[in-house]
Amino acid sequence: MCGIVGILGKQPVAGQLVDALRRLEYRGYDSAGVATLERGAIVRRRAEGKLRALEARLAQEPLNGRTGIGHTRWATHGKPTENNAHPHATDRVAVVHNGIIENFRELRERLIGAGIKFNSETDTEVVVHLVSEELRRGASPEAAVAATLGQLRGAFALAFLFAGEDDLMIGARRGSPLAVGYGSGEMYLGSDAIALAPFTDKVSYLEDGDYAVVTRSGVVVRDAEGNVVVRPVVASSASAMLVDKGNHRHFMAKEIHEQPEVVGHTLAHYIDMVSERVVLPGSLPFDWKKLRRLSMSACGTAFYAGLVAKYWFERFARLPVEIEIASEFRYRGAPLEEGGLAIVVSQSGETADTLASLRYARECKQHVLAVVNVPTSTIARESDVVMPTLAGPEIGVASTKAFTCQLAALACLAIAAGKARGTLSASDEQKLVHALIEVPRLMTAALALEPQIEKLALELAKVRDVLYLGRGTSFPIALEGALKLKEISYIHAEGYAAGELKHGPIALIDEAMPVIVIAPFDQVFEKTLSNMQEVAARGGRIILVTDPAGAAQAALDRLETLILPAMAATISPLVYAVPVQLIAYHTAVARGTDVDQPRNLAKSVTVE
Repeated sequence: MCGIVGILGKQPVAGQLVDALRRLEYRGYDSAGVATLERGAIVRRRAEGKLRALEARLAQEPLNGRTGIGHTRWATHGKPTENNAHPHATDRVAVVHNGIIENFRELRERLIGAGIKFNSETDTEVVVHLVSEELRRGASPEAAVAATLGQLRGAFALAFLFAGEDDLMIGARRGSPLAVGYGSGEMYLGSDAIALAPFTDKVSYLEDGDYAVVTRSGVVVRDAEGNVVVRPVVASSASAMLVDKGNHRHFMAKEIHEQPEVVGHTLAHYIDMVSERVVLPGSLPFDWKKLRRLSMSACGTAFYAGLVAKYWFERFARLPVEIEIASEFRYRGAPLEEGGLAIVVSQSGETADTLASLRYARECKQHVLAVVNVPTSTIARESDVVMPTLAGPEIGVASTKAFTCQLAALACLAIAAGKARGTLSASDEQKLVHALIEVPRLMTAALALEPQIEKLALELAKVRDVLYLGRGTSFPIALEGALKLKEISYIHAEGYAAGELKHGPIALIDEAMPVIVIAPFDQVFEKTLSNMQEVAARGGRIILVTDPAGAAQAALDRLETLILPAMAATISPLVYAVPVQLIAYHTAVARGTDVDQPRNLAKSVTVE
């Protein structure tokens, strides 16, 4: 995840910007930069690599401005070069950016057609040129930013600096987090309160769609409709913690809401956004065409990510997949073909059973590919190929953002396999990648269901048992939904393939049994609808998670219907995971359990 810092200070701020960015290093980055106002003009210092490279640049070419913005960047659109590093600037405005501008290609083409010259490969540069164009037409900085925000699609956080405006910064949030810090005659912007901890413990958090006009005397916040709103100032404990909860009650809630940003970063790590194709980092020590099958192993939520990936690999690459829970796989003594490929999935990269499966595959002389969130972990070190997920630290024990980032990485890998094996054409690949690029926006839409889910959770908190149903890639999401509910609310829940309903679970259905059905309107929707009718006939209380077409087709009594936007069937697991997580979270809150540290569970399972 990228990091944003902005300071309206009393003294030169370049050093403070670097110190604040250092507190965001946990997010990961591959370039950094700052910009300040020097006698009213925007001056930048940027460097490829870690902050020490930026510090060396500043030592040679110091900045003395009292107003500035800074950024640490994970390369997404364009390589990790100085030219692609933030801040991006014209003579009128500078900007730093977290997230992805989904429609940057069409905006870039329009600007080029108007004679604008681009100096980077990034999606961010369109923002700085759009604001500059508005300023040239005579708009005020605030009006220029507001007009630009209306043209952008995607999930992002932005901070702006304006030439000649020593007492002004503007920040905007859509999907990606952004905090405002309050000092004595000084003000701050930061993508995390932890970045602002050295300066202030008083912060407010922008809500989705907000933009903030910040001066040394205070801040004016407007919502997505342009109305002036007040966001509460809270005391941050970030100085005592690695990561703070922001304006959320629990880390799990924060991590659920971070998904549009972190999934966007993970996708951007494996996708060329301009050509809309998958580009895996580095070379692979195996040939996709020569593989006859894949072996996958993982534990818990990571296992369910692998189950979804099984559908993708078999559909996109026509490659048979054997997937098993790592604790079973390690003892079964499965025959593995020499020179084949084993894929292991782990959030921590230290999961004992998964590590043992990796070593068993090694003994069988298989290549090993790891999907992990900690690239320095044991599993990563012992693998031939590492596909990092860019979820950032996940503090809540029940995995949320790590799960969807695993799905994002595995989807890209399956598409790459299909392209390499000749089972996907270039146009097939582009269509699939285009759908993936939409995921952060669709996740943001899913998060908007939270008030409805919170009310539903008050009912679910009273029950003893819940059944989850799904078909196709929705089946693993049903399993994951049941696991989440069990983990943090302590309600007994089971997930089933919907077609298995009549083979046993239907005996459980009565008027007290909520049945949560994960059913996007896809090729198996009619089959799932038949299962819902069987539930309804026995008095079951149906909670349907679907899209507008599915909601219209399902003409039966329901306790609740959660309607997500229409989307490509291939990406539905990533988006439908969000309401499933929110159901578990709010049910647990309603029951008063310890959401972040549920009983008997640990974040990283390093024993058998």
